[in-house]
Amino acid sequence: MVLALGAMIASCGGKKEEKKDGFEVSRTKTEEAKTVEKEGVPVDLDNKGVGPITNMEFPDEINDEMAARGKAKFEAICVACHMVDKRMIGPALKGVYERRSPEWVMNMILNPDGMLKEDPIAKALLKEYNNAIMLNQNLTEDEARDVAEYLRTL
Repeated sequence: MVLALGAMIASCGGKKEEKKDGFEVSRTKTEEAKTVEKEGVPVDLDNKGVGPITNMEFPDEINDEMAARGKAKFEAICVACHMVDKRMIGPALKGVYERRSPEWVMNMILNPDGMLKEDPIAKALLKEYNNAIMLNQNLTEDEARDVAEYLRTL
């Protein structure tokens, strides 16, 4: 009986050490996840994406009329998945032109299906956002350009 009690005490001591090791491993995994999350999808201003827009340059001045129309369209359809300055179902769009080219943004708005199939950044974003697919809103090029102009104001 003394031997059985001793074995039980010894085995309990071993479990305490295992829990401590397990905690350290979990903490390491959390730190690794934070590092990957901070890195996110790489910035690429040269990638123009896949779609109808092959060349686009913004004028120096923001067109307030276009931006107002774009804001209305954004608030009507985009806010279901995007916030201006917080991650949601999709990425925050504030500063998008610091990460993506105007052509890429326009092609993502106009051709999300093709982008998700062929563009490496769109594929990486899809993976980062848990395979939440951006739906095609069937905007015209003019409507997409208005939204793009609004995104410049953020």
